[in-house]
Amino acid sequence: MESIKDKVAIIGMGCSKFGERWDKGADDLIIEAAYEAYEDAGIDPKDIEAAWAGTLQTSSSGVSLAAPLKLKNIPVTRVENMCATGTEALRNALFAVACKAYDLVLVVGFEKLKDLGYAVLGGGYEHPVFNTGYSTPGTYALAATRYFKEYGATKETLAKIAVKNHHNGSLHPKAHFQREITLEQAMNAPIIGWPLGLFDCCPRTDGAAAAIICRKEDVKNYKRKDEHILVKGLGIAAGTAMGKSRTDYDYLHFDENLSSAAQAYEQAGIKEPLKELDLAIVHDCFTITELIIYGDLGFCPRNQAKDYVDDGFFTMEGDLPVNTDGGLKAFGHPQGASGLRMICEIYNQLLGRAGPRQLKSPKLGLTHNLGGAPGVEVLSCVGIFGL
Repeated sequence: MESIKDKVAIIGMGCSKFGERWDKGADDLIIEAAYEAYEDAGIDPKDIEAAWAGTLQTSSSGVSLAAPLKLKNIPVTRVENMCATGTEALRNALFAVACKAYDLVLVVGFEKLKDLGYAVLGGGYEHPVFNTGYSTPGTYALAATRYFKEYGATKETLAKIAVKNHHNGSLHPKAHFQREITLEQAMNAPIIGWPLGLFDCCPRTDGAAAAIICRKEDVKNYKRKDEHILVKGLGIAAGTAMGKSRTDYDYLHFDENLSSAAQAYEQAGIKEPLKELDLAIVHDCFTITELIIYGDLGFCPRNQAKDYVDDGFFTMEGDLPVNTDGGLKAFGHPQGASGLRMICEIYNQLLGRAGPRQLKSPKLGLTHNLGGAPGVEVLSCVGIFGL
């Protein structure tokens, strides 16, 4: 099987302001993100040959992208794949560009969740038996209590992750939450599903993000050589939604994370992620999720994740900064947009554009999406991007 490594370049990216955008519709968010990407790439919108739209809740066709952007009579494909929808839209576009079906392509992920009025995120596979009577916070709470018992982590461990991500988000002008919190605030917040409190859970949010891609050899036609990043690897794995029926299901890891990471690492030629990666933007829908991800993606030994958190290993001053933009905790989770928003942070970091969040000379970054909930349904996607 041939790797996607270094075949496709991202030459422009855009990101809307995330938050409760009551004064804007989905079309406005799409335009906000796409035109920022156009300007960044230095292209004329008329040069776009095809487009992919990633959205769960907002639309059922590619017209949702073609109409606001006036993409007259070009192919526009709408993609949906749970919380990995934005990254999945990019993945499909990558293959189309790599195989030379198109030269210049637009990808936009978006969601207008606040207008829907639902109390929880939706759009996933619903098993007729195993999904009955569960809530997402409640299911991740089961993972947290099991993790506490097995590995000695505590509610304070989770609170430290929340404090880290709120701090990082306070430095990003487009984050939903742009304020720091104290450890005491995180520890004493109202309980959503014990031990998960208010600051352990990401918010429902409106937002959009966009990318312009072309083949590596064609970058010179659009941008200067040093103003792009390359796709190094992209893996995705879908589970069987049978965790509740498996006697060996431990709530301490996700097999899907292991599989998607293995795919991406193999494509990118990564042998030791902890040593080779410079930063990671991961799917912290809950603080316990981020804690589990550390072990699943090889950032630290699973039974030592608490110690790594205590040591500040994953802060911006640490050895492997995680969620430098604040993650889902600060940005919220409009499912169609989240994957591309994560890639946008990697893009800005690698190109030295991250402002007060800027790391010192990063060269290789990882993004990670996780859809579903422990024991019910899980889908995982891992991307590797570099210079």
